[in-house]
Amino acid sequence: MDSYWLYNFSFRQLISLQSLYNFITRFPVVYADALLSMYFRYCGLARSSVHLDDNQTIMHIWGSKHREYNKANLVLIHGFGGNSKWQFLLQIRQLARDFNVYVPDLVFFGESYSSKSDRSIGFQAKCVCDGLKKMRVDKFSVYAISYGGFVGCRMAEVYDDMVEKLVIVSSGIVCKHDRKLEHIKKIGRSVVDLLVAKTPEDLRMLCRISIHKYDIGRWIPDFFLWGFIGLECCGKEKEELVHELLNEKHDIDLPILTQETLLIWGEKDSVFPLEWAYQLHRHLGGKSKLEIIRDVGHALNFEAPYSLNQLITTFVLG
Repeated sequence: MDSYWLYNFSFRQLISLQSLYNFITRFPVVYADALLSMYFRYCGLARSSVHLDDNQTIMHIWGSKHREYNKANLVLIHGFGGNSKWQFLLQIRQLARDFNVYVPDLVFFGESYSSKSDRSIGFQAKCVCDGLKKMRVDKFSVYAISYGGFVGCRMAEVYDDMVEKLVIVSSGIVCKHDRKLEHIKKIGRSVVDLLVAKTPEDLRMLCRISIHKYDIGRWIPDFFLWGFIGLECCGKEKEELVHELLNEKHDIDLPILTQETLLIWGEKDSVFPLEWAYQLHRHLGGKSKLEIIRDVGHALNFEAPYSLNQLITTFVLG
């Protein structure tokens, strides 16, 4: 009896210590995330949760709290690497002054979730547009980065009556399956491990290949990176999104879009090389324009947010 009690006591203590450790490692990231929410509210945004597909899907969207009808609507579509708050924190204040901004978390990112099995780009595009419709946002321009660029292009193709102009930043949309595999071999790491990080070193590697000027990952302590990994949910579903994106049977040709499109690329992008920008520019033809920002990598939203904002604002407002 004593040994049984001792075993149970030790097991409970172990669980308590593990829970305490999880709390300690996650607390800095949870606190930072809460501060980001406060900052978004300070910038004039409010959170909305929109239910779709007979409540099978929930879309979480930050949107302008007081919509001004003399301002254009701009939808910001994030890529992999955290929810929308983390990816647009250096841009949101300026963009919110110039536009009515709407910032959705794509499905399985942030607080957006679906019980449906669809992992396609088309499903992500449908969820964003259906969510905006429910918020009575029927006309807008799109600014989308990396993985979000695939979603933005599908939105422009399928919902061309809603999307007025399109800004695509560093997104390998027209790259064929064989070239994707060839490029992945050059990176030398599993794309799934990089985009759905499981260790601090995975996150550091993602920072190294995304940011050209600074190796910021080396200065971030392990406990914060573990906390960031712990805060992220839906790891299995995100892996399925990556596999769907890389799947050869979905390697279809992108149509010529009807919208005016601005492509923005980092000169030193090693995730989606600059040659892919020229290829996409040639494909889209006369209604597209290409801008290259010098001496920056893939993560323009962190390395050159003010230059990026200026290009977006000038293009969308014309």
